[in-house]
Amino acid sequence: MITRRKGRLLAPAAAAAALALVAAGCAQSERDAGGDPNETRPLIFAGTGDPRSLDPVLANDGETFRVTRQVMETLLEHEPGGTEIQGGLAESWEQSEDGTEWTFHLREGVTFHDGESLDAEAVCANFDRWNGFTGDYQSSNQTYYWQNVFGGFAENEDEELPESIYDSCTAEDELTAVIRVTEPSAVFPGAFSLSSFAIMSPASIEEAAGQEVGGEEGAPVLPDYSQEAGVIAGTGPYTYSEWDHDGREVTLERYDDYWGEPANIKTLIIKTISEENARRQALEAGDVHGYDLVAPADVQPLEEAGFQVPVRDVFNVLYMAYNQEASEELEDPQVRQALAHAVDRQRIVDTILPEGGEVASQFIPETVDGWSPDVQTYDHDPDRARELLEEAGQEDMTIDFCYPTEVTRPYMPAPKDIFDIIQSDLKDVGLTIEADSKPWDEYIPHTDSGNCSLYLLGWTGDFNEAYNFLGTWFGGYDSAWGFRDDEVFSVMEEVASEPDPDKRTELYQEANEVIMDYLPGLPISHSPPSIVFSPDVEPPPVSPLTQEQFDQASFK
Repeated sequence: MITRRKGRLLAPAAAAAALALVAAGCAQSERDAGGDPNETRPLIFAGTGDPRSLDPVLANDGETFRVTRQVMETLLEHEPGGTEIQGGLAESWEQSEDGTEWTFHLREGVTFHDGESLDAEAVCANFDRWNGFTGDYQSSNQTYYWQNVFGGFAENEDEELPESIYDSCTAEDELTAVIRVTEPSAVFPGAFSLSSFAIMSPASIEEAAGQEVGGEEGAPVLPDYSQEAGVIAGTGPYTYSEWDHDGREVTLERYDDYWGEPANIKTLIIKTISEENARRQALEAGDVHGYDLVAPADVQPLEEAGFQVPVRDVFNVLYMAYNQEASEELEDPQVRQALAHAVDRQRIVDTILPEGGEVASQFIPETVDGWSPDVQTYDHDPDRARELLEEAGQEDMTIDFCYPTEVTRPYMPAPKDIFDIIQSDLKDVGLTIEADSKPWDEYIPHTDSGNCSLYLLGWTGDFNEAYNFLGTWFGGYDSAWGFRDDEVFSVMEEVASEPDPDKRTELYQEANEVIMDYLPGLPISHSPPSIVFSPDVEPPPVSPLTQEQFDQASFK
């Protein structure tokens, strides 16, 4: 095995020795100068795509949350490196017997970055703000997670939106906030850990109130707070310092009055490097200290060169979505089944995914309660695919197929390569494919708006509940999928309102079976993504939810 450093190929041992010398030299020079590397050196981490906004309620992607999670905190969070829910800004919490009232007991002594104190009224101001969104903010492109969890808004402006299940938030006393919903839901309490629902200061809410969404349908331009220092104040271990759009990097600075343990490293820079080879070369050259979503073929060479490459547990799914409103041919179940039989998912797992990847039989990984061994399966069978297309009268069908560029995701390490395999498989059974590619920041609103008949996307679980996967897509009508099916929606409605976890697990199994009979899309694979750090960094605990907290990292 060989690796590359500044354009030269080095054997692994030589590369490791070179890295050790570089790290030792930097540490020695800092000691000689009397400096602490955690105070004098920024930690530079390479992301795969630009954040959409500094306001997390307007985001639905991991690249944005990687930034906002360091600055803004939620009522609940997950244990470091795991999926168990624990207290965040709320030290403890409880629910009513019917699951419609959630009481949060806030931590004492927590302050926002602008100096305001966290209290129950500040928590309620955030939830009331989100429920009160109007105009373009009611588009699922802007407030995806709010709509996914709470439905609609206080005053819906689109008849397609369901009624909001958010009822109220009351400050019972200074540190006790009570959130009431109109019906129980399987998304709680997990939803209170979602990065979208991070709490900002009341002054920040006032500053953000006048901001408008620009752009056009399918390509929104979100409010840009990057030039207005202090507009968004959270409670996290880091504060926003600068968003350099041209340099594609966000700089964060340690918040010294943080309520918990202060961040080990003073300055954190999250820099976008879209191309995976460029990320690896930047790491090898010492330009960055880590990056996410290591290409499977790079894991062993990087380890042999002395880098640290932790592998996360599997907690995601890649799928090919069918949008029946974008292509009426997809309304025919025989066509949907034909496409499923046409795709060689095992080839994708064997040639593109890292070791430990597996073909998906349904829309949740087997590690999540509610996975069913009895779902309808669709084995790779090109002959059967051709038969089904002929029976449907679509043997010469032409269809558009979208895939993202300038990004890799935990479930999708090489989008173009995956697309190429699927496109080849579909062409092999007689289809004509019209390819449509877009950069990641344009791709999400493009697909969410129903502009693609077929497209690649996936999901990394936000919390350990099957509804976080299934309800995200199939809890009701969604323009990204473009279908209405009473059986699918009713089984999801039943599971969503069941407060007993054991009964929910049985209902999830039934839901998976109903969904795979209907086949709104094709689950392709589950993947264990890797993350990498340089030898001189003590990494933070890696998260199966890809929710690393960089305040826990340090220079060795």
